[in-house]
Amino acid sequence: MKAEIRKHRFALTLLFSGVVFFFLILTMMVVGCIIIFLIHHGVLEPIGSGPRFYRLIVRMMIASVAIGSILTAVASRIPLKPVNAIINAMNRLASGDYKTRLHFGRYLSKHPTAIEISRSFNNLAEELERTEILRSDFINNFSHEFKTPIVSIAGFAKLLKHGNLTDEQKMEYINIIEEESLRLSAMATNVLNLTKVENQTILTDVTEFNLSEQIRNCVLLLENKWTKKNMIPELDFGEHMINANEELLKQVWINLIDNAIKFGDEGTSFNISITETENRILVSVADTGIEIPAEF
Repeated sequence: MKAEIRKHRFALTLLFSGVVFFFLILTMMVVGCIIIFLIHHGVLEPIGSGPRFYRLIVRMMIASVAIGSILTAVASRIPLKPVNAIINAMNRLASGDYKTRLHFGRYLSKHPTAIEISRSFNNLAEELERTEILRSDFINNFSHEFKTPIVSIAGFAKLLKHGNLTDEQKMEYINIIEEESLRLSAMATNVLNLTKVENQTILTDVTEFNLSEQIRNCVLLLENKWTKKNMIPELDFGEHMINANEELLKQVWINLIDNAIKFGDEGTSFNISITETENRILVSVADTGIEIPAEF
């Protein structure tokens, strides 16, 4: 693999050197032709005899090409260093090393273009690193959350299978199995919705609708839950219109309000407010439960 990489880098150096060499030869040919043209038309006078003078010009051109080729081969590595640095960093990033950061040399790093390139690359690497951490945490937490109801369902199903249970116990275990099954279904739905949102870099089905009415409907959908806990919804907002995907945004409000009910204290209230500024609309859902740590 390393030999192949070195081969590719050498090919890049040859390509760059070849381009510089081509322009060098082209320049020498143009200059030589101009000198010969001027001599033929009497604008320039040759020093010494004609043949010797032309041989001198040809030798000078050959020597210039030879010296230029050597200098090109040596000097071409200098401008290619930043290119190689970018390629190396991109390869490391592609291989999963999200801690990779791009830094140019002491002098080049002061150039505005180099600053912009390194900043963009490093921001990309940081975002990928954070995404990888979130992905790992999500998989771990999700696996645990899925395992818990599955174990419960399997355990109570075994108890039902063994028999020797009263009708009251059977009904209790069936209710638990039903509740855990619904919990699994809800988690699967949330994952599908999350995947749907993540895959939609460009949202479709964007329409204008009444945001206030949508939130009121979501509160009514969860009425059974907040009435069981004797909670009172406090809706502190007027009428607000918004352009968005109505279906996806509805799922957001249901999740937030459901969490406020779930973690709120019994017999208290949860508050929903809407604040509209020139560029955005801020929706706040607050409850009296345990405060979420700032790092989350």
